Amino acid sequence: QQATAIRLGRRMAGRAQLAQSRAAPPSVPALTLGVRGAPELDPREVEALLLDAERICAGHVVLFADGRFDVGVPTAWNRDPDTGVTAPAVYRGDIVITDRELVGDIKHVWELNRHLHLVRLAQAWALTRDARWMDALGQNLRSWLEQCPPLTGPNWTSSRELGIRLVNWSLIWQLIGGERSALFEGDDGQRLRADWLGSIHAHCRTIARHLSRHSSANNHLIGELTGLYMGAVTWPCWKESRDWQALARNELEMQAQAQFSRDGVHREQAFGYHLFVCEFLFVAGLLAQTGGHGLQPFSRAYWGSLQRALRFLRSVRDAGGNVPAVGDADDGCVFRLDASGMDRAAQLLALGETVFGGQADSHPGVRWLLHTLPGGRPDCDPYEVDLAWAFPDGGYLLFGNRFGEADEIKGLLDCGPLGYLGTAAHGHADALALALSVAGEPCLIDPGTYSYGQDDKWRDYFRGTSSHNTVRIDGLDQSVPGGRFMWLRKAVASIERMPASPHEFDFRGSHDGYARLPDPVRHVRSVRFESASNSLTVRDEVSGKKPHKVELFWHFAPGLDVRLTSNGLAVRGRRFVLQMQASGEDLRLELVNGAENPPLGWYSATYQTKVPCDVLRISTVSSAVPVECRFSITFIDEK
Repeated sequence: QQATAIRLGRRMAGRAQLAQSRAAPPSVPALTLGVRGAPELDPREVEALLLDAERICAGHVVLFADGRFDVGVPTAWNRDPDTGVTAPAVYRGDIVITDRELVGDIKHVWELNRHLHLVRLAQAWALTRDARWMDALGQNLRSWLEQCPPLTGPNWTSSRELGIRLVNWSLIWQLIGGERSALFEGDDGQRLRADWLGSIHAHCRTIARHLSRHSSANNHLIGELTGLYMGAVTWPCWKESRDWQALARNELEMQAQAQFSRDGVHREQAFGYHLFVCEFLFVAGLLAQTGGHGLQPFSRAYWGSLQRALRFLRSVRDAGGNVPAVGDADDGCVFRLDASGMDRAAQLLALGETVFGGQADSHPGVRWLLHTLPGGRPDCDPYEVDLAWAFPDGGYLLFGNRFGEADEIKGLLDCGPLGYLGTAAHGHADALALALSVAGEPCLIDPGTYSYGQDDKWRDYFRGTSSHNTVRIDGLDQSVPGGRFMWLRKAVASIERMPASPHEFDFRGSHDGYARLPDPVRHVRSVRFESASNSLTVRDEVSGKKPHKVELFWHFAPGLDVRLTSNGLAVRGRRFVLQMQASGEDLRLELVNGAENPPLGWYSATYQTKVPCDVLRISTVSSAVPVECRFSITFIDEK
């Protein structure tokens, strides 16, 4: 009853805020950084950007990684472009965002309304000075402001989404010339400016009043604070702006350090969100570096957290540019400035090389960002470009040899926490799981996320233990789920023997996920990599008083040639052959590909997509006899 009363009180307060949502007239001019033209780009990049802008004007917009959707002309901003469901234009607190009949898939609605694609129209204008791009941008902004008045509809239901929209509005503002933009010429232009500023004020006020706290104080909070900071700095037009800016800046300083481990791992244990949070922190930090309106830069500690985060990202990325799909990912990005927008890890690393290392800004997305937010290099520690292999605080260890070379072998061992804070919302039940890349080609893989909005069986499968390269007991996940974004009981992994190096790697660890069983079970995994022989040995011990069903899973990347042998399997890639032999008692080896009920053998490269992949399931019934898998890697000439 108390919780219900609190919710009702918040709705009443929200409706009162809706009735008083008109902002006071701006008293201070907005920040105009004097950005002119566009950065120097390869002609093919320019051509691709302008082609994308043409498609946007025709109502065809890229959402998530690379899915192009028809959003209508003019855009139907409250319509889910995937299902066609249009959400009602009612007070934000009265919308149940999980009701697919009411709003469709809210992820699609939100993704469209981040306005990453509207930045593309501003880029097209900056490249060509063709008035039609400015007209198209103005038409899109007017239609959004008409369809999405303050606190009304699905696009006001998430403070983080408001924050991302403010980030992209801030980039647009600078690219089109700020206060002096041709967009604001004439009576119609002045009305657009007034309406836009009114919405910006409502965005900032709503974020400040609805910051994510407690178990949601993860990437959502950093996104909200970044948006609030960008909004208050770019448009310091109201009496509250100074307080909003101070609040956002101070909390960003704290969160930049709290949400990363000492060795640079984002604590949500989800590599997709690691990228996401780094993008937020970079764009806020770069805006401060412009020094506009007397801005003070962020601290060395803030930038140091980003440096360590990039070092981790650089280390886990293989020679082919692949990053293991650990934990949740929805392909959400803060800004999309290059034509493809696909390799965000490469963009972040290039951004670090320029901002921290003083290297030339060779990446087109980096050129655009630093052109739009021009400022000096931050005061920071010397930039480390070497690769690390041990991240014990974050919970990951690397094994292998010849890192960064053509014949690289790179393995990743997960020995860390399930996730961040009470819900561990974006973590997967993957304790002691392995991933392996050979010669820049993924071999043993983490199958990814697929979707947050599909049937429960798919959400449960992709974050469950059977979709990871580890052991499952009695058909149960290591950790106990309590909903799509919650874990009720979390397996805790422990390092019992720390390796001395990645190429002579000798690890032993365990987790307590199955201590909850009536007959408690302890899973201990030993991992040994020997550089001289390019061999990997994984030994799994399961100890309980009674026999238990033991399943061990090995997932292989789509496109590999995977074949069962008498006591193991053979895998062939472009430049390698991997042989595996399994030993134990009464082992059953089964190669599964694309099973539906229950799901097994699937891979999701991008959000909302899945394809079959081969998975070797090794099963037995045991109380003590270990299962040992020995992998031997041989390089071959590429044909």
